[in-house]
Amino acid sequence: MQITSVNDVKIYNLSHGKSLPEWLSDRKKRDLQKKDVDVQRRIELIQDFEMPTVCTSIKVSRDGQYIIAAGTYKPRVRCYDTYQLSLKFERCLDSDVVAFDILSDDYSKLVFLRCNRYVEFHSQDGHYYNTRIPKFGRAFSYHPPSCDLFFVGASSEVYRLNLEQGRFLSSLQTDAVANNVCDINPVHHLLATGAMEGKVECWDPRMRERVGMLDCALSSVTEGTEVEGLPAISALKFNDCLTMAVGTSTGQVLLYDLRSSRPLLVKDHYYGLPIKSLHFHNQLDLILSADSKIIKMWNKDTGKVLSSIEPQSGINDVCMYPNSGMLFTANESPKMNTFYIPALGPAPRWCSFLDNLTEELEENPETTVYDDYKFVTRKDLDNLGLSHLIGSALLRAYMHGFFMDIRLYHKVKAMANPFAYEEYRKDRIRQKIEETRAHRVQVKKLPKVNQELALKLMEEGDEEDQAGRRKKGKPAASILSDSRFKVMFENPDYQVDQQSEEFRLLNPIVSKVGQKRKKKLRLLEKQAAAQQQECKEDQEQEGQASSEESSDDDKSWVDEVREQRRLLRVEERQRKRQERKQQDRETSLQNPEPRFYQIKSGEEFHSFGEAARKQKEQKASLEERVRLEERSGARSMADATVGGKQLTFTLQKSEQQQRRLKAEREHHEERRKLRRSAGHLQTRGRGRGRGSGRGRGRGRGRGRGRGFY
Repeated sequence: MQITSVNDVKIYNLSHGKSLPEWLSDRKKRDLQKKDVDVQRRIELIQDFEMPTVCTSIKVSRDGQYIIAAGTYKPRVRCYDTYQLSLKFERCLDSDVVAFDILSDDYSKLVFLRCNRYVEFHSQDGHYYNTRIPKFGRAFSYHPPSCDLFFVGASSEVYRLNLEQGRFLSSLQTDAVANNVCDINPVHHLLATGAMEGKVECWDPRMRERVGMLDCALSSVTEGTEVEGLPAISALKFNDCLTMAVGTSTGQVLLYDLRSSRPLLVKDHYYGLPIKSLHFHNQLDLILSADSKIIKMWNKDTGKVLSSIEPQSGINDVCMYPNSGMLFTANESPKMNTFYIPALGPAPRWCSFLDNLTEELEENPETTVYDDYKFVTRKDLDNLGLSHLIGSALLRAYMHGFFMDIRLYHKVKAMANPFAYEEYRKDRIRQKIEETRAHRVQVKKLPKVNQELALKLMEEGDEEDQAGRRKKGKPAASILSDSRFKVMFENPDYQVDQQSEEFRLLNPIVSKVGQKRKKKLRLLEKQAAAQQQECKEDQEQEGQASSEESSDDDKSWVDEVREQRRLLRVEERQRKRQERKQQDRETSLQNPEPRFYQIKSGEEFHSFGEAARKQKEQKASLEERVRLEERSGARSMADATVGGKQLTFTLQKSEQQQRRLKAEREHHEERRKLRRSAGHLQTRGRGRGRGSGRGRGRGRGRGRGRGFY
């Protein structure tokens, strides 16, 4: 058994602890109960209250004697008898159970909606009959006056199966694409269906017509709610004739009065998980809402949370035992949890011994295990020289540190720092000295931050202090001595920026307020010293003077405010101009635009150096110009030609062209090496002439020669 306390509400987890395997012998079980502390503290309220793998849904019969649970794997149904505190029977099914309901007061009439679209009926003996619905079902409700079963699922229709006639009746056509849940009001038998689009449609089973519709998706979005998608209806529950609770897939619970389209209260779980179960506790005006992570108990009028339960595994379904403080949960684990909360009500009659047990535990509270231990971190262990104990039985790992015995901690600390008492004694002496110094006359020390503001407050405090002593006998309170404003004179982030727009506009007003305060203090001193009759005359004169002065002061500070506004506008224009220039400079550097120049006819185009040289030549005398022309020769004529510039471009060759040129160079080099020399061939005649191929000939020229063979 595990005891937790949330908001001073005790919650007893009766199923906490190790579960003993079935194959253990009785002797070994007795040995474990003697040796293992967890097994000794275990309370097995109902024998074998678990599933092989996962429990999907759980319900209690109307007479309160039987608890029926459905789970997997393999798909099965188990019925527990609370009077015998044991398992009554177990039945296996062909497929998993999506939802089931108990039609009778006991377990004799059961209806199961399976995941393969089959609806299976069980009697007291076992399987009775099964039929099939057109679409996959998700939930169903039973209407006792007409013996109708209403099925909702992956369809816009609500299927009606009449158990008295044994046939399907005409369906109810809704506006939704698919419906997730449905419920029937126990008072006026109104049928409500929850759609994927976040709407709730209400139908009258007698007329088979829709009587109303609520848009819960829009109402579930409140301030501070982060919604990623369209909220769908995931849970629905009626309480009385007018109250209805709606759970959404985004983790909100909306409480409605059927006479209004707006919710009375919107409660957010802040986990973003779909609401899976809703229950009303009428004795305490509470609502129990559960998602896969937490069960919250809160007041339906104010929304204040009474307590909460967070199991170790995910929650699939929650069932409250009627008129008691016990509830069962179907989890994503073999064990089905049993919680007992005395604040919600007494224990059921079949386990009334729980009240005596909890009262004894409250009368004799056990000391917490952590009272005798000290939490230390790795840094503390290094300072104490106990790092070598990590991994031993003396240290118990917990989160980012360890738990160690408090006696060992004090002993080691005394050995590691034997002069701790001397340091403590020096600190106490230092504190006593500082307390005595506080009564002496202290020199005013300005803080490092907001010195001007501190000086102004000191001066005003002294004036108010003097006036208060003279008038009331008490000094005025100062902001500097208030701990709430201590950070304003220590943290540089709180420095008053005197160049800001707000300060410059408010500074004339603040200065005039200070002057008015000084004048008011002087007037108070004069009024206290003068007589009553003279005070009235002085007050009238001073009142007129003060009104004139106030008008002059108003005009002066208005002019100052206007001047400050003008200066701010000028500074703003200059700042924008500088920013615009900086942006133009950056854009020109990032994206330089080409610049084009026009060369006029008869105008020379030269570089900047040539232009400077020409300007220098024009300033020289005629003799110097002639001398320069003689030295330069025809250069001046060439320079005077328009467009006499030459540009050379070298195109970058591609890799394919470079490989081709390299292959050609290698080929030419190879041919040069293999080529035969023709140096042994010489001419026998000289001069120019013509001859035949084999015979002799006379050439036209200075000499005679032979032709080549």
